[in-house]
Amino acid sequence: MTYQLDPTQSRARVVPSTRTRTTGAPHFGTLPLGDPTGGADGIRWREQVDGKQLYPRVVIDRNVSITMSDGVVLRATVIRPANRFGQTILTPYPAVININPYNRAAIDFIDQTLHAPVLGKALHTASRSLDATGTALEGLTTLTQTLSGGVFDVFGINRNLVRSGYVQVVVDVRGTGASLGKWQILGPREQQDSVEVIDWVTEQEWCDGTVGMAGWSYSAINSLQAADKRPAALKAVFAVEGCDDLVRDIYITGGMPSAFIPVWLSAVNMLKWVPNPANVIRDLVRGDAVRWAIDRVKSPATEIPSLLWGFLTARDPRIFDDPYFDDRDPVVDRIEAPTFTVGAWHDLFGRSATGVYERLQMEPGRKQMIVGDGYHLDVGSGYGGQFAPPRLDVLERAWFDRWLKGHRNGIEYYGPVTMLQQGGAWTAGQSFPRAGVAPTRLYLTAESSSTADHCVHDGSLSSTPAQGVSSLHVRPDSRGLRSRDMTQVTAGATLALGADFARDARYQERGALSFTTEPVGEATPISGAMNLRLNVATTAHEAVWAVTVNDVAPDGTSVVLTNGALSASNRALDQSKSTYAEDGSLLSAHHYLSRKRKLPVPADEALRIDVDLVPTDAVLQPGHRLRVDVYAASLPRYLTLVPDLIKARGRRHQRLVLDPDHPSHLTLLAGDGLR
Repeated sequence: MTYQLDPTQSRARVVPSTRTRTTGAPHFGTLPLGDPTGGADGIRWREQVDGKQLYPRVVIDRNVSITMSDGVVLRATVIRPANRFGQTILTPYPAVININPYNRAAIDFIDQTLHAPVLGKALHTASRSLDATGTALEGLTTLTQTLSGGVFDVFGINRNLVRSGYVQVVVDVRGTGASLGKWQILGPREQQDSVEVIDWVTEQEWCDGTVGMAGWSYSAINSLQAADKRPAALKAVFAVEGCDDLVRDIYITGGMPSAFIPVWLSAVNMLKWVPNPANVIRDLVRGDAVRWAIDRVKSPATEIPSLLWGFLTARDPRIFDDPYFDDRDPVVDRIEAPTFTVGAWHDLFGRSATGVYERLQMEPGRKQMIVGDGYHLDVGSGYGGQFAPPRLDVLERAWFDRWLKGHRNGIEYYGPVTMLQQGGAWTAGQSFPRAGVAPTRLYLTAESSSTADHCVHDGSLSSTPAQGVSSLHVRPDSRGLRSRDMTQVTAGATLALGADFARDARYQERGALSFTTEPVGEATPISGAMNLRLNVATTAHEAVWAVTVNDVAPDGTSVVLTNGALSASNRALDQSKSTYAEDGSLLSAHHYLSRKRKLPVPADEALRIDVDLVPTDAVLQPGHRLRVDVYAASLPRYLTLVPDLIKARGRRHQRLVLDPDHPSHLTLLAGDGLR
């Protein structure tokens, strides 16, 4: 679970710039150990992106067809460098491929807006300069600053990258945008398409035979999928907020479907019905418009009927962990191409930010990880700041320059683990979890902490178990609609609505059983996975348990650091895939989440459950406290299948039973201040 830089890499980071690496290649600039900005190299990477490029212009062909082995035609945009007269440069260059389902018409609109002569510059300037930190508009400007963080260059058309000597290829996934066929949602045929697109690109006269893949979200996932097939031409991957476990991250976290999935599926299904203006005339002339329409009619709302049927009846296998998902999860440990992964602690795919890095079977440096303290839609916000990592477009360029062009620019000595420590600052180090933490166990007790009178119950987190038996009742409510859970499930959209949706959980805590430590006397790091073991009971035959772990400031502000949930019937553990600390404590619970592994939930009988919490990295400042909040639900972050809802009897009573013989406790990796 912990990866270290090898000694030669660690030493190489601090040699003077006049010396050379063991390869004999010159290296200009040095990277101070632990510098998240990249030091002198980071400045140089940024100057290369923001300065004069090799070519002044680009030529964009938005009407390219690529025929797959089964005859289905995918549509693509090819962007090539051009001279000042707009003439295409004939020199072959490395190609960077983006494949996504969001319709190239939308990507074209973003590209044309951001490069409009006056509007584009104004938008970039506003994104960099507007900062409402500390005001009611803080969340809104966090979202708008995403533009200046460079993620849209990774997601869509990156003209600057092409002008520096690359070709970019943006492809509509089959069954979406202008591509023909049926959308398969990351399925096996779609993965084969990615490999065939790579093969097609390498055969073109404008490609030098070397390929990289990049993307944000869906296109990051299919980049990882393509890399696990090990195509010879694929030399590097730059994946922003990808995923390697669709089930546990977003589809059925803790055995409960997420409200995000039906909203997202509906959006993509609507976008796939929008014709691309760049292709309409040609498609009408060639008859492709009719074939496109027929394919859309055959699958007008891909997967939505099965999702609805599964939610209403629990009879569709895709509402459980199923081989359907096994076919779609990237096999990360097969990837050999150098891979740069970017994530966020409260991203939809929060577990994958660190999970992908952990499972990549290559030395640090060839793999890199950056994790910020944000969500899905605000990735890159704040990047490029004084103490922050370089912008994402800067990192992408440096990554591909190194692995596609062989430039010795020092990017492999960056990081390799760069994290925005919640409650702290950006750091760069050698491992995750970070050094200085050890397994720690904190018990939930009924004694008041005198810090959470607003909660259903104000209890304590202690190094010793409860002395007597207590039964604490909690019921479902709707306060999760105004919480960080809500912002996470909306991919960050509700961040603009105020502090209750991001920075202060006290409104949601009114429906919680709360357990809080004494204030720490020194800065105390928390890093890695954690698990909450609970002894619970319910008056019904199903129960939903949602949990957050919070940092509580001296003024009472309660900030969620991580979260998790579990339905009681899904409590069965796959011990072979669970993670344990050196002392045998369970750190990361892997539940089966399958139909055949569901367990009965007897009424009014205490059961042991382990709630897996998203790995995180944080620091409790002196005077701060750690808090565990236990809820009977958190809508709409965690939904309940209708059959399970019937078993749960709606307004059920759930109980947390604090029993010294069966203690409820939090196991985490923490510094001395919590031991």
